[in-house]
Amino acid sequence: MHEFRVRKGHLYCEGVPVERVARAAGTPVYLYSYKTIVDHFTKLRTAFRELAPLICFSVKANGNLAILKVLVRHGAGLDIVSGGELHKALAAGCPPKRIVFASVGKQPEEIRDALRAGIFCLNVESLPELETIQAEAVLARRAAPVALRINPDVEAHTHRYITTGIAESKFGIDLETAERLISRRWREFPSLRLMGFHLHIGSQITKAEPFIRSIKRVGGLITRLRRRGLAIEWLNLGGGLGIVYKDERPQTAAEFARAVVPLVRRLQVRLILEPGRFIVGNAGILVTRVLYRKDARGKRFLVVDAGMNDLIRPALYGAYHEVVPTVPDSKTSRAVYDVVGPVCESADVLARNRRLPRLEAGEHLAVLGAGAYGFVMSSNYNGRPRAAEVLVRGTRTFVIRRRETKDDLLRYDLVPQELLT
Repeated sequence: MHEFRVRKGHLYCEGVPVERVARAAGTPVYLYSYKTIVDHFTKLRTAFRELAPLICFSVKANGNLAILKVLVRHGAGLDIVSGGELHKALAAGCPPKRIVFASVGKQPEEIRDALRAGIFCLNVESLPELETIQAEAVLARRAAPVALRINPDVEAHTHRYITTGIAESKFGIDLETAERLISRRWREFPSLRLMGFHLHIGSQITKAEPFIRSIKRVGGLITRLRRRGLAIEWLNLGGGLGIVYKDERPQTAAEFARAVVPLVRRLQVRLILEPGRFIVGNAGILVTRVLYRKDARGKRFLVVDAGMNDLIRPALYGAYHEVVPTVPDSKTSRAVYDVVGPVCESADVLARNRRLPRLEAGEHLAVLGAGAYGFVMSSNYNGRPRAAEVLVRGTRTFVIRRRETKDDLLRYDLVPQELLT
């Protein structure tokens, strides 16, 4: 559940009318619910309490520093995929021993910084990456904790762009290669300490079955390695838990735990989880203002001030987001509209064929389920400053990222005088 509900004819975020935030902060604006974020993290921790897992929030889902600090304060670790996210994780006060580092393309300087910081584990995706970590560990004169990311060749039944555990994906190492590597070549990496294995098979997965198949496949490898005297301590299941955007019926945290805890317990390993969307997806909305109502050859459009540069998921994935007025009016006659942004691209459509009331310029719409992969994927395309971000806790609102200005668009551009002479 989330904390965006209609009360007294207005859409509220916790105890604050969304309309009030839109008028005070301007639009487009990302608006988050503190209670929803904390509740979703707590649900996952409670569901898996028997295993006392390390739950590392996926920074790539939402990297706002205030949100990271809130989660870290409630006991979360952080899952990072770049040196920039490492910098942000440390700025958020996350203890290094609660940071795990994935990414198919870690650069030597990123590995160096991670080793210097003393993070918990590097999730390794290839033999060349292992070789690079070994070289950096020698230079740093310290053991590098690593987990091999296994590609189990399991179909996650999600969008092809967010499927990461099938054979043709760029991610991970297949089981046979991983077993040969550990059995025959691990002596080549004396500065690496094998912590265990990492699985991340995709995102927006609504059923437990792909996770179960993946655990069973890597479980066989763990069993065989233990018979040879190799200690495997940790299994990282990654993230990928789906949420409701439209009519999905995703598993709850409790249902997911009931399905996988027995398998993990049987393997006698410690557990790491890397949730992102599950925690913040439905904890955030994008609020936008109607600019024009346009009719064209029998097609109706609501042109709004948020575009694909603010929320790229509909253009990139064909993703569905529910769109609702911030001041619903059941008495108003409705019509079918496409909700479109101002960006000069035909793909700049936030929602197609939605039955909405007759809205006038200046009224507001809320794009729901925008807390994950929303602002963090936004850009300045078409010279558009990025949106503000606001967090609500109870009846209080906090600006957690100021709106960019037009001057911000020029901040990093350089014009050498020699070019103009």
